[in-house]
Amino acid sequence: MRAVLTSLMLLLPLPAQADEVQLLMGEEAGCYWCGRWTAEIGAIYPKTKYGEEAPLWRIDIHEPLPAGIRLDSRIVYTPTFVLLVNGEESGRIEGYPGEDFFWGLLAMLMEAVDVEGEADAS
Repeated sequence: MRAVLTSLMLLLPLPAQADEVQLLMGEEAGCYWCGRWTAEIGAIYPKTKYGEEAPLWRIDIHEPLPAGIRLDSRIVYTPTFVLLVNGEESGRIEGYPGEDFFWGLLAMLMEAVDVEGEADAS
């Protein structure tokens, strides 16, 4: 009986590995728009479905890029939000267009990688 169960278990597909999704925020000291994003979105972002699905990772654009991260191009403007899937750029938002536009643009990036969410804090 044990041999039959073991054989059946070998035929079952393994669960799919979940993609690691993160939202990278490139910023720099003295950036007005970075500060505005922090004031308007920063505190609520981690409480949203997006924040749960794509935790925020802030980096200084003047520092070396963390190991294991591959971007399509260098971050020039601050803030720049880069959606990373398994360390590779999936899409980006350059600049901070205001709260309403930010959530809509982020929704489009997340939908492109099949991550559903909502802007409202849980």
